Amino acid sequence: MEQRFVNHLPPPPVVNVPSAKVPTELDEYLFDLNGFIIIKGALSKAEVADANARIAQIPRALPRAGWHGWVQREDHPEHRGISYQQVYELGGTFERMIDHPNWINYVARFVGGHDNFDYHHGPLFIDENFYTIRGPGEAIPLHAGGHDYCKRMAYGYHDGRFHCNQINVLVAFSDIGPGDGATMVIPGSHKSTVIHPYFVKRNQEQRNEWADGGGASVDGVPGAIEVHMEAGDAIIFVDSTCHGSAKRANPGERLISVFRYGSSWNRTRWGYHASPELLARANPFARKIIHPQDYQRPPGTAARW
Repeated sequence: MEQRFVNHLPPPPVVNVPSAKVPTELDEYLFDLNGFIIIKGALSKAEVADANARIAQIPRALPRAGWHGWVQREDHPEHRGISYQQVYELGGTFERMIDHPNWINYVARFVGGHDNFDYHHGPLFIDENFYTIRGPGEAIPLHAGGHDYCKRMAYGYHDGRFHCNQINVLVAFSDIGPGDGATMVIPGSHKSTVIHPYFVKRNQEQRNEWADGGGASVDGVPGAIEVHMEAGDAIIFVDSTCHGSAKRANPGERLISVFRYGSSWNRTRWGYHASPELLARANPFARKIIHPQDYQRPPGTAARW
């Protein structure tokens, strides 16, 4: 009888949506190296226009924490711009983005876990989805990084599998170039175990850049680069990558959305729940992503939304 060594390698990762794009070997290498990849033209011009038209229906006078149907304006300081939470409730492009064919297999591959408990309730869960508008002088500061270890946003790779607990798909809905308040990242920082001196100085000075006025930004931080995008482009990054934005200097507005994906056992970040109407019309795969688990309750008791 021929003797052979045992092959300890796991089987190839599952492709959840065979008809959708699959990351290439180079995509996976660059994601592992840098913590992010860019997908050009992830959304068509028609999809971009549809999404922006749906956002335009929300009154700009909507106050912080105010509701527009099932969409809520986020309650944060004005120097960070305007953010609308739960935008997949607006339907159209935003609903299609739940499992968009140009990135859904990328997200599932990078989150990982198809052959373990992470798939117990399904392949993925969107714990947050929002659309942000920023004008001149507005920005967000640098945050995250491999040194600031947090299980919810950590990067991992083991035995041929990615294990990332939060993958962000950031899509541009306007052209974003120099002076436009671009997203900024520090390539490779998702693996860093050494804190960036910028954070050390900020901590020593006891600055709260999230709450303080003036719109702190990533401008001038050593190692950080601007990610310039055309409307419809997407950057996919693990949340432990150091990121933030430049301060917008040009007239006009920077328009982006972020859909955040993790394992099916995750919980929503802010306590939102997909509406019954969205759950009723979503395709089965998308529905599993936004509502991976039906909770047990005694017969005759009503669900609490």
